[in-house]
Amino acid sequence: MASNKRLLKKEIRNICGALAGECVIAKITVPGINPETLNKIIYELAELQENALKCVSVEFPQSPKSFATAKEYHDARTKYFKAAFSSLKKEFNTHVEAIVKEMNDALPQEQKDANKQALANK
Repeated sequence: MASNKRLLKKEIRNICGALAGECVIAKITVPGINPETLNKIIYELAELQENALKCVSVEFPQSPKSFATAKEYHDARTKYFKAAFSSLKKEFNTHVEAIVKEMNDALPQEQKDANKQALANK
């Protein structure tokens, strides 16, 4: 994922938007799929996006005056953000994987078989 807050926020929006778009396309094009299940997934994606964006806007809880040198402050700040963002990325990816699994489970068995057949023919 991204190296700064602005890019991280863009990636979160892009991932959630793309998954929601896939749900909308599936509702329209896949016969026999339950649209209520996909609506629920879209709401989950919106909630995931909102919560993840809130977590990106984290602030370092200490000021430079709390440290003996500027180097100590920058080292502590870097370590704090690295830990916070790696935790966010891990939680976000876990949640996305769960949502993708729900999306796959929402497909009717006939569509799953057709997808497997299409992959086997490639």
